[in-house]
Amino acid sequence: MVKRCVIFTFSQEMVQEPVIYTMSQQFNIITNIRRADISEDKGWAIVELEGNENDIEQGITWVTSRGARVDPADENFPEN
Repeated sequence: MVKRCVIFTFSQEMVQEPVIYTMSQQFNIITNIRRADISEDKGWAIVELEGNENDIEQGITWVTSRGARVDPADENFPEN
């Protein structure tokens, strides 16, 4: 199992969809939302992903295919 920390950025169309939950279920990924800011018109979330490397890659590909932006997060991001 590997861990990766990423930043998901969501458009207005996506903020109402359970993207993180669906990705975790479809691709067998353990998710830990470390920080997030979601409003009616946009949102972002720093999410720790844990699982098989291939499953994580497929999950990220699926999220981007839905229209979200996915960027690597600095693993030493501030906790507060």
